[in-house]
Amino acid sequence: MSCSKIFSGDFPELIYEIIKYFQNDYSTLYSCILVNRLWCRLTIPLLWENPFSIPTENYNYNFIEIYSHNSYKFRTKLKEYRIINNLLPSNTLFNYLSYLKYLNTCKFITSIKKWFCTVIGISNPNELDIIGLIDICVSLFKIFIENEVNLHTLEIEVSHVIEESTHLNNILELIIQNPDFVRNIRNLKLYVVYNINISLIKDRISQIINSHQNLKKVFLGYNNLPIYQSLLLSEDYNCSNSLNTIILYRVNFKDLINLRNIFEQLYVLESVHIVYCSSLNAEFIQQIITLPKPFKLRSFFINEMSQIESLQMLLQKSGEYLENFGYGFEFVSLEKKHLLLELITKYCKNIKFLDMCGNDDQIVYSILNLIGNIKRNLNYLSISTCGLIWDDYYSSSYGNAECSSIILQNLGQTLPSELEYLYLSLHHIKVSDFEIFLENSQDTFIKKLVIHYKESQDILPSIKEYIMKKKRVRYLAISEPSFETSFYNFNLYGKELISLEDEVREFELYNIKVQSYYSSVINVFNFVKEIE
Repeated sequence: MSCSKIFSGDFPELIYEIIKYFQNDYSTLYSCILVNRLWCRLTIPLLWENPFSIPTENYNYNFIEIYSHNSYKFRTKLKEYRIINNLLPSNTLFNYLSYLKYLNTCKFITSIKKWFCTVIGISNPNELDIIGLIDICVSLFKIFIENEVNLHTLEIEVSHVIEESTHLNNILELIIQNPDFVRNIRNLKLYVVYNINISLIKDRISQIINSHQNLKKVFLGYNNLPIYQSLLLSEDYNCSNSLNTIILYRVNFKDLINLRNIFEQLYVLESVHIVYCSSLNAEFIQQIITLPKPFKLRSFFINEMSQIESLQMLLQKSGEYLENFGYGFEFVSLEKKHLLLELITKYCKNIKFLDMCGNDDQIVYSILNLIGNIKRNLNYLSISTCGLIWDDYYSSSYGNAECSSIILQNLGQTLPSELEYLYLSLHHIKVSDFEIFLENSQDTFIKKLVIHYKESQDILPSIKEYIMKKKRVRYLAISEPSFETSFYNFNLYGKELISLEDEVREFELYNIKVQSYYSSVINVFNFVKEIE
């Protein structure tokens, strides 16, 4: 009876909370639209609050055409570039612009580029008319300004593509010319990740930050130290009372001598993330541990090993705040790896995301001990015996079959009752070992399970028996690598479960969605980038 009342619309507040639970599950949201008018009215705002971030497999960018309804000038502009008239709607059911809350400049430009290629029939984006693309980007952005879109979050992201930096330069100029557009934005975020010449846009970014005075988040990568220092040390930008998140990705700390001064003046800083940075030596760590206030290090991913004594002092100061940890080195001595894992186990009890590689029996046992120690908070686990996934590529092809057996025989009983994500990259999988893992972990629900292996017996029957029939996962991806002859040119993604259409349909009968391996793997770069 209660369910029928919910579907009939008797409890709109409860219905909205239910729909909101599926905020990033776009296929489910599309289904909600079809239930009835009320469900449609409650779902549309969620689908349209951040349309430029919806993955391409879920959307075909027709929202750009729908936005054209709000501007005769924009429709005229599209006609100049051979956009077919019947693509442009003459009327719309909702005021879609009013729902726009989140905008990332890089995703905005990328979406328009892909859409432009599609509608004019070009398969190679390099063949696009750059002037025309800039024209369309600026024209669409003007629609947002003219309609006084009330953004909640604006993310200014510098792409590694030089042409897109040119588009961004024009958009930033438009924002500067219309200060009211950015003035009421609650969250302004800056992503300068790529090590490129950004002199064209540096001044405009600084102007926007200076006028907004509410910079919440900074993501800086590689050696963009001039921007780093000018933003965080200059009194003109007044970041001290607004900046609460700093993410540093592959930054070299060698020449950053005033680190302590920077952190001392950031009064509301709640989250620091250090991801694969270099020169994490004693001098750098000394600046951190001598800070008179807490240093809230939330993420710490390392690909080089500094002195154990220095790391111990850092973890003594910040270990209680650490939520995301992993290492990406392969040629560090076993002794140092053991000592590092002992320090993490001792000082870091609140880890939620763990990214581990073990190609030695004793290291694997230390990793298993760490997992058992943090299981009450653990939500994302990536464990490998075949090298690590660094960003979007594979680090190495070596592995240890014995380590794979140890993990499968012992991991299941150390897992928490629920996991958002489990990634297993194993050198070799024996069915007997795999079934031990499945039996020992039968009380654990894993929302997304991703399995990758170099060699394996047929594990699909076991997956069907222990996982599919018992509905123990929501999303599943399985892949084995297919290596080319050249070490420098290999294909990681070989045969995948998603390519077996009959098997995919069978899993769907149990409400389990089979996904592609590439889209399922959570790499550190993307995970940390989305942290608030």
